[in-house]
Amino acid sequence: MLLRLLRRTSVFLASLVVSSIAVFGFMAVLPGDPARVALGVDASASAVRRLRAEFGLDRPLVNQYASWVHGLVTFHLGDSYVSRAAIGPQIADRIQVTLWLAVTAMVIAVVIAVPVGTVMAMRHRRLSGLLLSGLSQVGVAVPAFLAGILLITLFAVRLRWLPANGWTPPAANPRMFFEQLVLPAFSLGVVQAAVLTRYVRSAVLDVLREDYLRTARAKGLRPAQALVRHGLRNAAIPVVTMLALQLATLLVGAVVVERVFVIPGLGSLLLDSVANRDLIVVQDVVMILVVAVLVVNFAVDLLYVAIDPRLRTGTS
Repeated sequence: MLLRLLRRTSVFLASLVVSSIAVFGFMAVLPGDPARVALGVDASASAVRRLRAEFGLDRPLVNQYASWVHGLVTFHLGDSYVSRAAIGPQIADRIQVTLWLAVTAMVIAVVIAVPVGTVMAMRHRRLSGLLLSGLSQVGVAVPAFLAGILLITLFAVRLRWLPANGWTPPAANPRMFFEQLVLPAFSLGVVQAAVLTRYVRSAVLDVLREDYLRTARAKGLRPAQALVRHGLRNAAIPVVTMLALQLATLLVGAVVVERVFVIPGLGSLLLDSVANRDLIVVQDVVMILVVAVLVVNFAVDLLYVAIDPRLRTGTS
């Protein structure tokens, strides 16, 4: 087990290094001078040179990369090229909003997908199972932003139960925070639940065909009892893998959903920075999203060890 953890840790660290080089290199080769963009097209060449020196853009790329990585590690991310404001506090404020949205959406997806997918598997030859399977297929085809627009139209415009947009910190007004979180979280969570439901159904169906489930039922356990006691843990392994992939999808999907619901999260900061060509902010935000995805995948690898005892004992 220790060897496996060391190997996965090495892969995680190597992935961080390669990702940082890829993100920095991509931003470095983009056309356009950030100093020229910040000063405007009418700025003199001497003013552009001074601003490039202030930003550190006149140094070799290796030195720029080393300074950037050091800033990421210490969370001193420098200042925006456009607003001259510190980037670290902006990201710290925005990432809390995105985490609330993504985590709530993931909880909604799991709460919906696990029981529905299990029922679909246990009733896969019945009409109810076929109907649920059809609904999940429809959900897979619906993008998150369209689900958000439909939810706004129904619950905010017609029924007037919930606000259509905006964001209030939970400490400022817990009730308003909850009301403003419901629609964007459901627009992300329901779509991801439709995808996850298909994987839960497939995993449970595979487990139901195993010999040890037949043995448990032969001993007198009802199908649901046998599945809960002996099958769900084995079915959880492929589902956990999909959860890691879906969290990455949620972070990307939050970029669009935050725009639909006017939420000041990390996605909104990224889109605003792209529009303003504030490349250092774009570079920092993209790298933080990459780190988040890698950390989730690493946590899933560790969770495998807790779920599957064969990984702890080294047996196949």
